[in-house]
Formats: sequence, C-alpha cells, structure tokens
Amino acid sequence: MNVNIDNLAEEMPDFHKHEDAQEWFKNKFGDKFVFKSEDVAEGEKVFFYHIVKNDKEYEQYMEFLQQDTHEELQDTTAFHSYTTVEISEHGDVSLSI
Repeated sequence: MNVNIDNLAEEMPDFHKHEDAQEWFKNKFGDKFVFKSEDVAEGEKVFFYHIVKNDKEYEQYMEFLQQDTHEELQDTTAFHSYTTVEISEHGDVSLSI
C-alpha cells in the first residue's frame, strides 16, 4: 500500500478531538490503522497509530522489537512498512514516514 503523506494531509478535515480523527483514519484505512500507544506531552494526551503499508515487513519488524536480543537492524526496510500517525486529544494530527 502506498501512503502519500502530502495527499493525505490535503484530504484530511480539521478535527476537534481525538475520536473524530481516529474514526476518519479507521474508515479510510480499516484494519491497516493500528493503535500503538498513548502518552502525555506538554500536559496533553497524544495517541500513536501506525498505518501498515507492508504487512509482511511490518509483522517481522514488530516481532523483532519484541525479541530479548540486542541485535541491530541490518537495513531500513522495516521503517518503510508503516506510516506513524500522532493524534492529540484535541484532534491535532502529525504524520511521519
């Protein structure tokens, strides 16, 4: 799956809360839109998601991260298997490769 961040940013509406943004991405990407974690930054809740672009590479990378070994990745292919979506509790969205 190809995700063009510029095109995606242009077609995104303005969101006013996390739930609205989450629903929009879920409707657009279905089960390829995966919740990863949440955190607090500058007093505001932030939610992190991945849009999975390559299932096989992404699954291998997630398995690699769960291993107890301290091996290093040999190439950057895994980083191209998903796009990170960061959504604040107030609906601000940040996208990164």
